[in-house]
Amino acid sequence: MGPFNIIRNIKIHFFLENCHARKEKEKMKKTKMLKKNYEFRKVLSTGNYYSGKYIEAFIKEDNQKEINYLGIAISSKIANAVKRNKIKRLIRESYNYYEEYLKNGYCVIFLWKKKQNTKESTFKNIKEDINYILKKSKMIEEKV
Repeated sequence: MGPFNIIRNIKIHFFLENCHARKEKEKMKKTKMLKKNYEFRKVLSTGNYYSGKYIEAFIKEDNQKEINYLGIAISSKIANAVKRNKIKRLIRESYNYYEEYLKNGYCVIFLWKKKQNTKESTFKNIKEDINYILKKSKMIEEKV
């Protein structure tokens, strides 16, 4: 066995140990994404409306489900694709920050307000807005 094989075996062993440790730390994700048009329409038509400074939310309680569903929609008239995707990533990350404190069995759709400038789309602003909306809807179990 040459020196390259020994180094390769060490790297593989180290990688497998890290993967196993990472899997133990990870929790089961409590949220799935809404993707279909009819799923969005159902929540938008029957869900409760909540509004923050930058974000609007439609939240529908569905007690039969053990997980939450999340949908994010941003109009193409607001900005180009790069900026829209950045806002989506920030909203998703802000939601994930509060995910462990949320009650199960809800469908949530976040919409970016058309009148708000995309330059104000910082993680801090979005996180505060989502926190305000989730508290207003009484979706948070513990105080955050």
